[in-house]
Amino acid sequence: MSVQSKQTNNLPQQLTPLGYALAGALGACFSNAIVYPLDVAKTRIQATSPTAKGKRKDDMTMLSVLRDILREEGVTGWYSGFAATMLNTFSTQYAYFFFYSFIRTAYAKRIASRLPKGSKLPPLSTAAELTLGAVAGALSQIFTIPVSVIATRQQIGQSLRQSTKSYSLLQSGDKESLRDDNSFLNVAREIIREDGITGLWRGLKPSMVLTVNPAITYGVYERLKSILLLAREKAGAGEKMTPWMSFILGAFSKTLATIVTYPYIMAKVRIQARTSGADSDEDVCRDDRVDDVEKRLGSSSQKYARGRAKQSGALALLIRVLKTEGVVGWYQGMSAQIIKAVLSQALLFVSKEQFERWALVIFVLSSKLRSRT
Repeated sequence: MSVQSKQTNNLPQQLTPLGYALAGALGACFSNAIVYPLDVAKTRIQATSPTAKGKRKDDMTMLSVLRDILREEGVTGWYSGFAATMLNTFSTQYAYFFFYSFIRTAYAKRIASRLPKGSKLPPLSTAAELTLGAVAGALSQIFTIPVSVIATRQQIGQSLRQSTKSYSLLQSGDKESLRDDNSFLNVAREIIREDGITGLWRGLKPSMVLTVNPAITYGVYERLKSILLLAREKAGAGEKMTPWMSFILGAFSKTLATIVTYPYIMAKVRIQARTSGADSDEDVCRDDRVDDVEKRLGSSSQKYARGRAKQSGALALLIRVLKTEGVVGWYQGMSAQIIKAVLSQALLFVSKEQFERWALVIFVLSSKLRSRT
């Protein structure tokens, strides 16, 4: 009996930061896979200015973009860059949940050590939740942004090539090469040829600013969750969240975070897609595209290199958009972003808790197997 009780005490009662990270990453992949066509559509909307030649406001809705992709590229077009995006989602969410769980646990232990023994740990303040989330997001972005840059290029690559004059000029000989150039490794090599190895970290600055997005999301979610659970406990309704409660809180939290940070979300996509300069100076870009064609047709060593359009930072891009499109330009494609983000984030919160339970079961079973051996 003593041996059995000792073995039972050695079994994990809660997940480690590694377990929380795995559950969060799997939940994120599951939720993003379900809504992935919406992700492709919103990325293409964000990367294309409504002032671009041949574009009308009606062409920039999510349904119209999905319809155009289906007509021009088939169903596979809805899943452009799927593997890279899933890799990016898993790595980003794994890193974020790992750092967030690790930092939050360490912070909670530090607070608990200062309390009298037996005292209940008070809920973290909103400021503390936001700070911990921002730190975790910054650490995860540094390690995972190269995959994000590649995934963004894959999602919008063909549509941008087909909309430029360089594509039409290359129809005679390079069209097939452009199609083949959308694989993960080829896009990575293309980015390195354009900007060097640092090109894989394009958009890092706005990404660091956008760490407040998950910080706001999880901070608001955890705060509302603690308030709701406290109210349910007082009402005698139980201390657990129902799936619908998690869904509603997740949707509300993500919507609020998206509205607050959306201008930088749009700027980040345009910077990573290299379309930030194309919208501001048509003549410069036209010259760059002509030079691009000449390089491709005249030199095999630079056959796949794109023209080096002048790129600016996120703040300069936002100022330029404000001058040319007004404040509305800052929110180009926001409805598509919110629809996709809210659905995936709400599904994440619901599935994450289920994946956490499954992960704990796996950890318990693995501990039992190790104890028997």
